[in-house]
Amino acid sequence: MANEQTTTKHNHDHDHHDHEHGEGCGVPKFHTKDIIVRADIMAKTKELAEMLFTSEEVQQYQRAEKQIQGNERVQGLIAQMKKKQKEIVAFETTFKNAEMVTKIEKEIEELQDQLDEIPIISEFQQSQADINYLLQTVVAVIRDTVADKVNMEDAAPAEEPEDCIE
Repeated sequence: MANEQTTTKHNHDHDHHDHEHGEGCGVPKFHTKDIIVRADIMAKTKELAEMLFTSEEVQQYQRAEKQIQGNERVQGLIAQMKKKQKEIVAFETTFKNAEMVTKIEKEIEELQDQLDEIPIISEFQQSQADINYLLQTVVAVIRDTVADKVNMEDAAPAEEPEDCIE
């Protein structure tokens, strides 16, 4: 199982190597879109994702999201904002009327202010921030732990101290 591998595809390239790879270079060159992830790493990643999903932060986010979806006032304000955003596009592209665009942008700001005054909205925004912080912390701990281990393994072994002359 540990030798099984999964190919993970990404839509962007990373090229961290700044020279051509000739026969003398022992560093393989690859694009992250072609990285092959070991199955045991992928399994632990999914296990971590499941643990995060059951965290209090994610549970609070889901509760707030359901309350927002069921709140007629919130949904009405969101619908009005979406309609006004479409109006802005029309006045920018079709009618070329900058004055109306500015007027509608102010109306959207007023709707956003009304939305921000609703307690469940601030709870929802806070839960989003909490989840982002949790995810950033997990990524930072993984990054730092791997970096520490790599640095320890790369460090030259300590030389024996020279005999002290008294």
